[in-house]
Amino acid sequence: MHHDELADVRTALHRAPVRQDEPGLARSAVAALLTPGRRVWFIRRADRAGDPWSGHVGFPGGRAQASDADLLATAVRETSEEVGVDLSRAELLGQLDDIRTRPVRSMMVRPYVFRLDDVPVWRPNHEVAALHAISLDDLLGSRGRGTMRWPARVGMTLPRVDFDGVRLWGLTLMMVDDLLDRIDGRGLGLDRPAPAPLQVGAADGDDRP
Repeated sequence: MHHDELADVRTALHRAPVRQDEPGLARSAVAALLTPGRRVWFIRRADRAGDPWSGHVGFPGGRAQASDADLLATAVRETSEEVGVDLSRAELLGQLDDIRTRPVRSMMVRPYVFRLDDVPVWRPNHEVAALHAISLDDLLGSRGRGTMRWPARVGMTLPRVDFDGVRLWGLTLMMVDDLLDRIDGRGLGLDRPAPAPLQVGAADGDDRP
């Protein structure tokens, strides 16, 4: 990976993250992995009964264990367990704002951002159904960005990003938007701009329903 390829990400992560590490709050951590070509990687979680994040697209990660030295160790351990990637030699670029999970369960999630020199050999475990990647530049350009209604009976409007046959939304999109807004200052969530109008003859199926 060229040393300047992630210059904007490095600058964006200089801003100190917001911490929500309250006593007694369940704690977890995730790892955003960036590979050459400014590709951002996500996992699609396996469908599991009783799992509130079953089938969702997110970053590898999970709940802290007593044996973890800190939440960075949690992110490293969970990434190794879920996708078989050793982050001990990866470059830690920085940390995004802590996020509270509500209303499903009260938990704090701390996102870390790592740079990998190459696309690793993925070894997903039973918790992971698939891996998906999108370029950071497509995310910055609002490719696949639109809105969705959730849940159906309440009809709350939420932002979403569709790519590679999957949908990115919820907590993970909040983390992604934190990084995007740090880079370009164009806003978070529903405040981020819609995709630019397609040029005549462009073959792109993105929409904003």
